[in-house]
Amino acid sequence: MIGKRISGRYKILKMIGGGGMANVYLAHDMILDRDVAVKMLRLDFANDEEFIRRFHREAQSATSLAHPNIVSIYDVGEENDLYYIVMEYVDGQTLKQYILQNSPIPTETALEIMQQLTSAISHAHQNDIVHRDIKPHNILLDKNGNVKVTDFGIAMALSATSITQTNSVLGSVHYLSPEQARGGMANKKSDIYSLGIVMFEMLTGRLPFSGESAVSIALKHLQSETPSLKRWNSSIPQSVENVVLKATAKDPFHRYDSVDEMEEDIRTALDPDRINEEKFVIPNDDEATKAIPVITKDRTFDNFDETIIHRKDTNSSVEPLQNKQGKNDIKIEKKKKWPWILVSIFILLMISGVLTVTVVPKLLFPDEVKVPDVTGMDVDKAKSKLIEAKFVIGETKKITSDEIDEGLVVKTDPQAGKMVKEGTTIDIYQSIGKKKFEMSDYTGRRYDDVIRILENKSFKDISKNDVYDDSEPGTIIDQNFSDGEEVVPEETRLEFTVSKGPEFIILKDLRDLNAKGVQDYADSVGLKVDMSKEEYHDTIPKGFVISQVPKAGAQLVKGDTITVVLSKGKKEIPPKTVIKEITIPYEPTQEGQPQEVQIYVEDMTRSMAEPYETLYITETKKLSLDLIIESGKKAEYKVIRDKSVLMDEVIPYPEEQ
Repeated sequence: MIGKRISGRYKILKMIGGGGMANVYLAHDMILDRDVAVKMLRLDFANDEEFIRRFHREAQSATSLAHPNIVSIYDVGEENDLYYIVMEYVDGQTLKQYILQNSPIPTETALEIMQQLTSAISHAHQNDIVHRDIKPHNILLDKNGNVKVTDFGIAMALSATSITQTNSVLGSVHYLSPEQARGGMANKKSDIYSLGIVMFEMLTGRLPFSGESAVSIALKHLQSETPSLKRWNSSIPQSVENVVLKATAKDPFHRYDSVDEMEEDIRTALDPDRINEEKFVIPNDDEATKAIPVITKDRTFDNFDETIIHRKDTNSSVEPLQNKQGKNDIKIEKKKKWPWILVSIFILLMISGVLTVTVVPKLLFPDEVKVPDVTGMDVDKAKSKLIEAKFVIGETKKITSDEIDEGLVVKTDPQAGKMVKEGTTIDIYQSIGKKKFEMSDYTGRRYDDVIRILENKSFKDISKNDVYDDSEPGTIIDQNFSDGEEVVPEETRLEFTVSKGPEFIILKDLRDLNAKGVQDYADSVGLKVDMSKEEYHDTIPKGFVISQVPKAGAQLVKGDTITVVLSKGKKEIPPKTVIKEITIPYEPTQEGQPQEVQIYVEDMTRSMAEPYETLYITETKKLSLDLIIESGKKAEYKVIRDKSVLMDEVIPYPEEQ
């Protein structure tokens, strides 16, 4: 399989796990460019049409579960008789591996893991999906300690398929609920039982029931009470042990009504007012069949004899007669008592017979009556009605209820409508109102993660206000409730202010601004500016921007720094003087006739608009011209003799050699 592409999309990289029914591979999604886990069903199941049909239906339904503590299922398919599920890849280890390495797990850590677990299973139950195979092997922990529950689809598909492979059975039987062990259908309370077993294992480092075979372990789930956790870990608070004991009650009726109720108990287990609470005890079942001792005729007479002996007056004394007649008198006295004794025995037997026929059956076999329905009643009225029906009032327990108003009766144990014997003890469950949820400070957390958690807790009215902020986009920066505030989810409006990230600033072209203009612009949009660098420029005036980094059009956020280079103006280069030696020849038309010579100079100080010098020569003349030339410019001189241009030369600024 390594290197193969499934459906042309998922490239198998390596095998990362396997079990009795599937192998798990690390793969890469070539389309979305992400790592995924691909679970391939073994060929053993490829020809089981019923399994395949249920597998597809259940796996598809599992894709609807969107929860941060449930492994997301991305795809389900089949290729060449290979059925596969593509799911989120979790880089970490199973809870089973974590327990083996760290058991017993500290109570606080175990409770934190359990809260994530119950949150995940609660979400599944709200979507009418039962896991049915909760065990540490199906629970993953990533490297940040986040819990991820997996194998929803496969667990539910297996529930309708007969599995006889020994390894498969043994893998789950330690966490099997009693109703599953006896062959019944798994339900939501079966998941609660399995959660209790997982919690037991985390806190003690061992399983509550073990045996030589799967059957012996299953029988213990059916017949044996969950042992005390304190036997192996005496530091466990009673409130924490109570969660396990209630979750693993044999009768589903005595377990938590929902995973939400279990989660609430876990969340408050370490509260000071709960930590030393009374140990959870399963209420006595007065409806159970009990062995009644056999009362025989012999036993009745034995009791009677004992009664006579017990009633004998041991303090009375009889003075013996000292004459010969005394013995005869004593014998006569004994003979006279026997008739009375026989009469007494007869009377007592008659009374016993009457009692046996009339009273004893009432005591040993009281009439069966139906438990009246007191749901919705005031507790005092409910008690009166139960007493009137010849029941004994037991405990009044407080529970949450979405339907029954606070202070009224939610249910009874035994429940209304059951036929039980007169004198049975009835526990009353009184409503404390709708279940409240303790809010937390969610600022700094991802809005998408928080909203999933809150929606799973039945919050419906949630609003979001997106604002620009320096926080990471999608992060909650404000909320309309306090940390620790308790609210009813269905009746509460939640408001979150969420960061859109910093507001982008499109940087303008700063090259037409001077230093003050740049600073004013930076201040107006919340940017910092660095104007420490200056350069000479031949054309840009001093104090104006030559260049900027980033360039115009760049996206910036408040607090970013822009760097500009300012002009120092044109660099001051001193003029240079060029000395030009010239010779003006004398060439008259007539000997001795003077020639007019005009010299024009164009340099830094002179202009050719008028002659620099006019001469009249009668012989060849040598002159020295001092030309002052500015940097980047030129000088020129022109010699005109008798109105004819004799010399004309342009001289550039002399560069350094």
